Amino acid sequence: MQYYSNSLTSYQRLLTREVKVGGLIIGNGHPVRVQTMTTTDTMDTEKTIQQVIRCIEAGAELVRITAPSKKEAENLANIKAGLLAKGYDVPLVADIHFTPNAAEIAATIVAKVRVNPGNYVDKKKFEQIEYTDAEYLEEIERIRERFTPLVLICKEHGTAMRIGTNHGSLSDRIMSRYGDTANGMVESAMEFLRIARSLDYHQIILSMKSSNPQVMVQAYRLLIQQMQHEFNECYPLHLGVTEAGDGEDGRIKSAVGIGTLLEDGIGDTVRVSLTEDPEFEIPVCRDLVKRYPANRLKGESLIPLIDQLPYSPFEYQRRFTKEVSHIGGKNVPVVIADYSHQTLLKPSDLASIGYHYDEVTDKWNIGDAAADFIYLPKETLSFELPGTLRVITNPETWETVNDRTKYLPLFDFRNYIAAPRKSAFVNFVSVDCFDTKNGIREDQLLEIAKDSSVVFCLNSAIAHAMPAVRRMVIRMMELKIKNPVILMTQSAWNSADEHLIHFATETGALFLDGMGDGIGLSVTGKVYQAYQNADSNSKVSGRNYFNNATIEQFLNTTAFGILQATRTRISKTEYISCPSCGRTLFELQETTAKIRAVTSHLKGLKIAIMGCIVNGPGEMADADFGYVGSGVGKITLYKGKEIMKRNIDSDIAVDELVQLLKEHQAWVDPK
Repeated sequence: MQYYSNSLTSYQRLLTREVKVGGLIIGNGHPVRVQTMTTTDTMDTEKTIQQVIRCIEAGAELVRITAPSKKEAENLANIKAGLLAKGYDVPLVADIHFTPNAAEIAATIVAKVRVNPGNYVDKKKFEQIEYTDAEYLEEIERIRERFTPLVLICKEHGTAMRIGTNHGSLSDRIMSRYGDTANGMVESAMEFLRIARSLDYHQIILSMKSSNPQVMVQAYRLLIQQMQHEFNECYPLHLGVTEAGDGEDGRIKSAVGIGTLLEDGIGDTVRVSLTEDPEFEIPVCRDLVKRYPANRLKGESLIPLIDQLPYSPFEYQRRFTKEVSHIGGKNVPVVIADYSHQTLLKPSDLASIGYHYDEVTDKWNIGDAAADFIYLPKETLSFELPGTLRVITNPETWETVNDRTKYLPLFDFRNYIAAPRKSAFVNFVSVDCFDTKNGIREDQLLEIAKDSSVVFCLNSAIAHAMPAVRRMVIRMMELKIKNPVILMTQSAWNSADEHLIHFATETGALFLDGMGDGIGLSVTGKVYQAYQNADSNSKVSGRNYFNNATIEQFLNTTAFGILQATRTRISKTEYISCPSCGRTLFELQETTAKIRAVTSHLKGLKIAIMGCIVNGPGEMADADFGYVGSGVGKITLYKGKEIMKRNIDSDIAVDELVQLLKEHQAWVDPK
C-alpha cells in the first residue's frame, strides 16, 4: 500500500476507531480535539488546578499532567476532585514515563494514561546490544507480562490509553534492530498495540512524535500503513512535534509537522509543544484545527486522481531538477521577497529582508537570512542592487530595463507562450494549478518546459491548495519535466499566528516531500491595506500585528523559518527546547532566552535545552549539544549523547555551555 490517507487529491478525514476519553469521543470523524500539558509541580495541588483552569478557559479539551512516580499519580485524585468542585470536568490525562506502578494508579483516577513504549518497560542506556531472534522474542514476552496489568486496569475502569512513541527515546532494543528510524518508532508502538488487541482492549490513541517534522510525518504515514496492513483499520492519532521551541520558530515547526498531516485528513487530537505557558499553546492548536471544518470541500474534487506516486512518502528525497542560474539542482531553495505593494524603494527598505546599507562606507552588509529575489512588478530601482540580489518584475517593466541580468521577467503561462521576447537567463512562469476556467493544458506545460531557462512558480486558487500544487508537481514528475519549482503561497487570514500556520502548512508539507526549489510568500491586498492603515498601537494590525516587524520582514522571516523547520536551508541556530512540565528542574523559558542570546549567531548548530533527565538525552534526538536538568539547580551538558560536564550549578551553566562549544570548535565570536 503506497497511500497513507483516504485521498491525496480531495480533503477526506482518515477514518479511525472511536475512542471515549471521559465525556469526549475521539476518532471516527469526530472533531479534532486540542490539548496541552501542565508545567506545574503535580504535588502542588492548588497551583496545578489553577493552571488547568486557565488551559480550559483558553479552549483545551483535554489536559495532561505529569505523574513520574506513585505519589504524583495518587495526587491526581485531589486535583481531579478540586477541579470538579469548581465545576470543571474536562478529561485529565496522566503522563507516565518510567514507572508502571504510577500508570496503574493513575488509570483508576483519570480519563486517559499516556505511556511511552521506549521507556515503560524497556530502557534507554545508549548501549548497542545484538539480540538473537529468540532473545528478541523473550523481551517481547517480558513487555507483555509487565504491560498486561495496566491494560486490564484500563479495561476495568473504562480508561483510555495513548501509546506515545518519541523519536528520541527509542529503547536500546528497538535501536539495535531498526536503528534511529521512523520504522523503529512504528514498531515500538505496534508491539504494545498488538498486546492490547490480544486482550480485546481497543480504547487506544497513538502518537509518533519527533523534534524533526520530517521524521514525525514519515512515522505517522508508516504507522497508518502498518495498521491497515495488519488490522485493516486505524486507531485515532494524536499529533505533535516534540520540543518545538518558542515564539515564531516553535509555531512554524509545529505547523509544518502537524499541518502536513492535517492537510491529508490525518489526526484526531493535536498538541503544540511550546516552551511557553501551556495556555499559550491552545490558540495555536485552534488556529491549526479551524482550517478543517466538517463541511470542508464536500463534493467532487477538481484535482485529477493519482494512479501511483512517483516518489516514496515514507522517506525524503528531493525532486531532481536541472539547475537554472542558482535555482534547482543541488542549490538550497531560494527565497523571493514580495515588494509588490511598495513603490519608490530606498536602500533602507531592503533591511527588512537582510540587506543593510551603510551610507558612510557605501557598502552593503548581507545577513544569513537575506532573500535571493525581490518581486517588484511595476517599477525599477533607483540604486544598485547588493550582491546577488535580483528583481523579478512583470514582462512590460522588464522590456524597459537596460540590465537584464539584474531584472528577470515573471510571465503568466499564456503570456509566456505569446511573448515576443524572453530572458536569456531565467524566465519565471506562473501557473495556477488546476484552474478550472483557464488552467494550463498538458501540451502547453510540456512546450514551456522545453525552455531550459524556465522556472515554474506554482500556486493554486483552490481552497484546498496544497494538494493541487502537489498534484501538479507529481504530474511534472510523471512527464519527466525537470524545471525547478518555486512554491508561491498567499494568505488572506487575519493574524500573525494564522499567517504563520497557513504558510507553514501549505508550503512546509511540499518541502517535506522534496518538492520545492524556492518559496515566495505574500498576503492579499486587503491584508496589506489593513496593515498600512492601522494605528501603530493597535493590537490586531500594524507593526504589532506582524510581531513588531514590517510586513516584508515578517514574510521573509517566515519563509526562512519554514526552510529551517523542513531542514532544506539552514540559516540560523536551531533550538530543540521542551515545554516546561512538572518535572522541569530549572526556569526553562528564562534559560532558553539566555542561551539564545549568546548562541543565536551559530548558524546550523542544533542545541537542545531539556528540562529534566526524563526528556533529556533521548528527546534531544539529533542535537549537537545538550543542556539538561539533572537535579534541582543542577545542569548536565552533552555533546551529542555523550555527557561532557555533569551536575553544574545552573548559575554558571550557560557560561560552561559556551566554553564547551569553544572546546569542540563549535564557537565563533559574534560579529
